[in-house]
Amino acid sequence: MAERKGGKRAAREPVIRENGDWGIGNTPRNGAAVSSPGSPHVSGDTGKADLLAIKSHIHRRLLERLNLSNLDRLDRDEVMETIRTLVRELLAAESIPLNLEERDDLIRQVLDEIFGLGPLQPLMDDPTIADILVNTSQMIYVERNGKLERTDVRFHDDKHLHQVIDRIVSSVGRRIDDAAPMVDARLADGSRVNAIIPPLAIDGPHLSIRKFNDDGLSAEDLVRTGSLSESMLRFLEGVVRGRLNVLISGGTGAGKTTLLNVLSSFIPENERIVTVEDSAELRLRQPHVVRLETRPANVEGVGSVTQRLLVVNALRMRPDRIIVGEVRSVEAVDMLQAMNTGHDGSLTTLHANTPRDAISRLETMIAMADLNLPQKAVRTQIASAIDVVVQVSRLSDGTRRVKQVPEIVGMEGDVVTMQDIFTFEQTGVDDDGGVIGRLRPTGIRPKCLERLAAQGFQMGADAFTDHGAGSPVVRTA
Repeated sequence: MAERKGGKRAAREPVIRENGDWGIGNTPRNGAAVSSPGSPHVSGDTGKADLLAIKSHIHRRLLERLNLSNLDRLDRDEVMETIRTLVRELLAAESIPLNLEERDDLIRQVLDEIFGLGPLQPLMDDPTIADILVNTSQMIYVERNGKLERTDVRFHDDKHLHQVIDRIVSSVGRRIDDAAPMVDARLADGSRVNAIIPPLAIDGPHLSIRKFNDDGLSAEDLVRTGSLSESMLRFLEGVVRGRLNVLISGGTGAGKTTLLNVLSSFIPENERIVTVEDSAELRLRQPHVVRLETRPANVEGVGSVTQRLLVVNALRMRPDRIIVGEVRSVEAVDMLQAMNTGHDGSLTTLHANTPRDAISRLETMIAMADLNLPQKAVRTQIASAIDVVVQVSRLSDGTRRVKQVPEIVGMEGDVVTMQDIFTFEQTGVDDDGGVIGRLRPTGIRPKCLERLAAQGFQMGADAFTDHGAGSPVVRTA
């Protein structure tokens, strides 16, 4: 935004370089239109290939005219309007015949190249898309309602795709090159990004974007869409408010982070929360939140900050709650220690297909720390640290459901014992491929209810009784 001094606009560098012409051949700014030698030839109806050539040409000419070093310091809307004007005048100067729709589309594409993610920007702006999967420059898929579909969006070539990847990772202080050919990053809106390039990706650069929904799903939304039942939600609310430790388990894209965001909304606003993530994507609404994010090594291979270091540091920050976005490795040791040493009410997620698999994965992560602990000691630590596991899954029709809510009740010999409080019971598939089923309580009264009652949370015994009907699941778009 322009600064003002003494009521007048302060002097600043112009957005447009003050040359006597457009920098395209000998076309004067107010003179007759004369095509430059490099202008694309267009005749008749403009095809997609012609528009790509025109866009590349206009984009190149535009960069010659813009004072790029000054763009970041100016009001975005003002710069965009200036660029729109420049593109219109460039098209007129080049005598390129485009109808109004083609011209508007070209201007939008040029703006996307400068300010957005190029060809991917319309997909980013589409609220129905959850994931964007770029398998090299010529093959781009999206996920809508849990289903993958191929798009007709294309990059010019792999170099063009690589430029967009560079723009993404450099904006968050990360890099991708031959020395570091894969990277996790995030966009300014919180969307999660993974990129991998040759030589690790054999066919060319690959880019995966998990879009962040700024509105987010509320607890009521999850009930309305059948992801969980009202009784499940009420129980989980009590678990969080009662400061029990929760592990959310599920496969890729099952909705773990979405559920974690929902459950974290039940944390009282007067508590201090510290979040630890590999790539920050949690959006907590409480006012007292400290967000920590890992850092990769620099060009010299030093300066890396791992999740384990951040978890250890979080313990020194006087947290009431610690939330680890996802435990993947040895940080599980420190997370369990935190849960066992007074940091009740912590939450985390983990990749696993069943609650029992989640316990096994935790054991494996602890073993990676080379502590040489007996297996029984490890399992005892897990059983005393984790109170409730929430298993989420993406079903065959693309919908996401809470499939199990088991409570960890202790040890029997060398085995961690669990009892299911709620389950999802699939009964069939309809003609459209939609999963038919119901969310139901198992009839087991949770052992933790006494602990929750001591915290002032009451829940009637009927909530855990299966009367046969359960909560029907209706497939929603």
